[in-house]
Amino acid sequence: MPLRFLKIAWRSILRNRFFSLINVTGLALGTVCCLYIMIYVNDQFGYDRHHAHADELYRVTTLLNARGNETFMASCSPPIGPALERDFGEVVSFARVVRMEKMGIAQSLISAGETKLYEKEAVLADSSYFSLFDYHFIEGNPQEALKKPFTVVLEKGLADKLFPPGEARGQTIKIENNNGISEYEVTGVVDRSLGKSHLEASLFISMNSNGLGEYVLQNNVWAGNNFTSTYIQLMPGTDPTALESKLPAFLNKYGEEELRSVGMSKNLILQRVDAIHTFMGYDVEMAEVVSPTFLYVLFCIAVLIQVVACINFMNLATAKATKRGKEVGVRKVIGASKANLVTQFMAESLLLVLISSAVAVVLFGTLLPFLNRLTDATISNSIFLDFSSWLIIAGIVLATGLLAGLYPAFYLTSFNTVKIMKGDYSNRISATRIRQVMVVTQFVFSIVLISGVTVIQQQMNFLNAKDLGFSKDQRLIFSFYSTESKAQMDAFVDAVRQLPEVEHASKTNNYPSQFVFNDVGVYLEGGDMNSAKNAQFMVSDPYFVPVNGISLLSGRDLRDGDEGKVLINERLMSELGLDAESALGTKLYSKYGDEATYVEVAGVMKDFHYNSLHQQIRPFMIQYTENADRLNHLILSTNSDAYGEILAKLESAWDRLMPETPFDYAFMDQEVERQYAKEQLLSGVIRTFTQMTVFISCLGLLGLAAFSAEQRRKEIGVRKALGASVGDIVGLLSGEFVKLVLVAFAISIPLAWWAMDRWLDDFAYQITVQWWMFGLAGLIALVVALVTVSSQAWTAALADPVESIRNE
Repeated sequence: MPLRFLKIAWRSILRNRFFSLINVTGLALGTVCCLYIMIYVNDQFGYDRHHAHADELYRVTTLLNARGNETFMASCSPPIGPALERDFGEVVSFARVVRMEKMGIAQSLISAGETKLYEKEAVLADSSYFSLFDYHFIEGNPQEALKKPFTVVLEKGLADKLFPPGEARGQTIKIENNNGISEYEVTGVVDRSLGKSHLEASLFISMNSNGLGEYVLQNNVWAGNNFTSTYIQLMPGTDPTALESKLPAFLNKYGEEELRSVGMSKNLILQRVDAIHTFMGYDVEMAEVVSPTFLYVLFCIAVLIQVVACINFMNLATAKATKRGKEVGVRKVIGASKANLVTQFMAESLLLVLISSAVAVVLFGTLLPFLNRLTDATISNSIFLDFSSWLIIAGIVLATGLLAGLYPAFYLTSFNTVKIMKGDYSNRISATRIRQVMVVTQFVFSIVLISGVTVIQQQMNFLNAKDLGFSKDQRLIFSFYSTESKAQMDAFVDAVRQLPEVEHASKTNNYPSQFVFNDVGVYLEGGDMNSAKNAQFMVSDPYFVPVNGISLLSGRDLRDGDEGKVLINERLMSELGLDAESALGTKLYSKYGDEATYVEVAGVMKDFHYNSLHQQIRPFMIQYTENADRLNHLILSTNSDAYGEILAKLESAWDRLMPETPFDYAFMDQEVERQYAKEQLLSGVIRTFTQMTVFISCLGLLGLAAFSAEQRRKEIGVRKALGASVGDIVGLLSGEFVKLVLVAFAISIPLAWWAMDRWLDDFAYQITVQWWMFGLAGLIALVVALVTVSSQAWTAALADPVESIRNE
């Protein structure tokens, strides 16, 4: 592009400073949002793509049909991985991983010298794990790291808390949890510099150790025990679909009789490892996954924001056509071709886009911490060292330049030379219509997004206000994992029950909102496992019901000595064909292999939501136990919210009884709210980018209103001279924009309704979408547009009519 075009473009920008500022501001803000979202979405879809064998890595998942209930599980039974490697030449290697949190070990107490801390991100892994998955080893050898028993690899963040940098390898740490207490040799330290993985862990413990690891290695159960995440590496060129088709016969070979005896059927499904982070629908996931729908929505928002900014540019460029028409005419008369003129106007557009993009990159670096908090991401400025990020930036600049510049360039060069020199802009009506369409489009986007924010917020309010069937407020949770704390648990319970602020205290293996990892098939006398109903269950002492404020429908609560007694919920009662009275004293049988057992119903609880409201309430039991080893949580209900005083007393009792164990607790209401973290994230993201979309739209309206007032200066002067009031003038200039917003509102309602109805499908319990939610969005858009336009209309209306007419 010749330099003279850029010089002329720069002069044109300086001559129209106000409109250029609006364009640069709108495009810069739009580009910041678009750039961040594009990089964020690319980052989320980029998980696990850094592994050398990424194309050959698959996870073995399970479709479990347990007595009529189908469940997709991101895990499978322990012996499946070794058998796959043994039976199929297509399988190069396998590795099993067990996240301890999913086995009821929410955290482990780590000790290294005098340093003691809790760690939640602990996994057991086969020795082949670091052969399948690539990690950057700061210390140690990936091929040897987990081969020996009682060895452990630390993530750098944890290693730095325990040892001086570079000195972790060869050191010994002590790990205490429900799995027991053992010493482990540190054989490696890794960081996450190679790339992000769906398996984020701070502590990789050798499977070839005691307790749970030993249980996995010796486990030969094919029907149940679906708790191991099993990964396989296929031979290059292997068709995973062809291998998957052989797996039903493989399962029948080893587990047909066992599956039949418990009334279950299973299918094994191979899932690409690099697709795990963006796939929803599996139970027992290793870590939080992100909804692809959420990412697609974000991508659409990014495009919409940039389109809105481009619409501003196009509207202002075509609105100024009458001012530049004679310039075009003169250029044509002296011999300028249409190609020259198009190049000139495209140069102006691209120059503005480049200026805006430069401003956007600076803003991006400044706003990055805020944007990361908004999306709960860890994107850093180092992304500018990544070639793909510059491809994204180049793509945005090029697309924006073409989208914003092509139409104005061809429009401005389409005038008839003779007509334009006479001041005849015969195509101005069609251009006006196009501008109106683009303004309507902007506000359709804005109203749809505002409606989305409104519906999402109402759904979150509904979730927070819904009666869960138990009391989550003023509840504290304590966990006991160390040898010392387990030994002193009863003493601590006795101590806290003496506090006047404590109403009830209950020992349990789970608490509401925590993943329930135990289930069992139960049937009535005369039935068998083929007719059994699958029920999740917790084990507890006699105080679980009162501490959580759960109501009984019939029968009694559990009591000391109630071994073999259970409380069931209404859902299980109903599925067994019982009623509130006939259920009492009923024996519920279960059988695994040749061993049949039963429990007796002591009472029926009203249904309560021990899991999130994404799911329907499932059949559920609470079983009494006196086995202290199974009870590692303590729930306290208090009669006061003066937590500072209460926690001080509790910490004093804790330190007196367990001085070697760090004091740790959680609030149940916060644990419950954590179940809706994704929805809270979505709400915050859409709300912020909606505000940005509306702001950019208003920038465009501001420019159009200012231009409209300037063009109609003489008309305004005449009207005022004839007696029109300021209000009449404001109404005149604002009216056409108000009509456009109303048209946008009418178009946006069905779009917003459809989108929000689809989103609500993810919830088993949801609000009813009502008309006022969309009416409120339309009203907000109308008020914002009216305020924006009226500010310019008011300025024009207050101008001296004599000066307006004289200047015209």
